[in-house]
Amino acid sequence: MSLFVAVPIGLAMGVVFGFLLEKGRVFEPGIIVGQMQLRSFVMLKMFLAAVATGAVVLAALNGLGIVKLQPKAALYAADVVGGLILGIGIALAGACPGTTLAQIGAGYRDAIFTLIGGLAGAVTFSYAEPWLKTTFLGQGQGKITFADLLGVPYWSGALGLAATLIAVLIGLELWRPWRAEIGRNADGDLDVPADRPARPRIVPAE
Repeated sequence: MSLFVAVPIGLAMGVVFGFLLEKGRVFEPGIIVGQMQLRSFVMLKMFLAAVATGAVVLAALNGLGIVKLQPKAALYAADVVGGLILGIGIALAGACPGTTLAQIGAGYRDAIFTLIGGLAGAVTFSYAEPWLKTTFLGQGQGKITFADLLGVPYWSGALGLAATLIAVLIGLELWRPWRAEIGRNADGDLDVPADRPARPRIVPAE
């Protein structure tokens, strides 16, 4: 794929992703923190839906020979340590790498500092990566997929994963309907009774 084709496709995908991210309210700091505190499951539902959709699309494209699989190396220690660091950062900042720009666009000025911190961390990691590869963090089984571990064709493993995630999504939605978590309670304060009156607006005296 040439650069002149890849850039417009990337921009179009970014616009669609940003639009859905805003409509799903997943960029809201309260929603993100609520997910990390297991009080809100809107973020988890959206991410699981994205993984299930991506698995089906990739299985179809790979089965038709349009795209080739490019799995990353399975580095278990690095995944655990990196996941913990990322999770702690998300809980403290109320943002993740995919939502920072959406927060800036929505007017969250503190998200600018999150973006700067993320870029600084990426630059730091790029310099530290050669050394990290020599530690226990660089040990793993190489490039492998769940389909390889199960000994099944990729398309069947991907469709099986998608079916499992859809079942989990249905269960989550029956347990915590999205309408109960989005709307008036989009700031993540899910424990406010529906019949409680809104807080009065305080207007400074002139």
